[in-house]
Amino acid sequence: MLVVRVHENILKSQKIPAKFITKDVWEERFKDIRNFEKYLHRNGTKVIKFFLNVSKDEQKKRFIERVDNPDKNWKFSPTDAKERGYWKEYMEAYEDMIRNTSTEKAPWYVVPADNKAYARIVVASAIINALHEMDLEYPEVGKDKIAELQEIKKLLLEEK
Repeated sequence: MLVVRVHENILKSQKIPAKFITKDVWEERFKDIRNFEKYLHRNGTKVIKFFLNVSKDEQKKRFIERVDNPDKNWKFSPTDAKERGYWKEYMEAYEDMIRNTSTEKAPWYVVPADNKAYARIVVASAIINALHEMDLEYPEVGKDKIAELQEIKKLLLEEK
């Protein structure tokens, strides 16, 4: 979605019917995302989203490392370097997306990610917090089920 937003000419060059490319296409997509996440929440799915915010300098450093380290060459695409030329446009698109799709029930966590260890701690903490908020418990087994299990155990122990 963001690549197409930054490069709207891609969207226009595709043979997509005009009825799908309205002047409000991005607002409509944001609304669809919010509605989908609301649906997931109503059906018991906890939605949390993370934007790992890597600075332009850190991204450059990581790209150079991927080029220099043969074990990391597979992680690099020349397109990645080309897209850096649109850094400002991507940041604006990310900000707009986060602003328009972060809700109380499906929040975004914008995580400073230049330091990988710190970013991992922040993400793990948010996940732990979300699990804690869910107040999960093991299901209780009723007396009838316990009696049934004991009967099965008895049969298993009598097997030869």
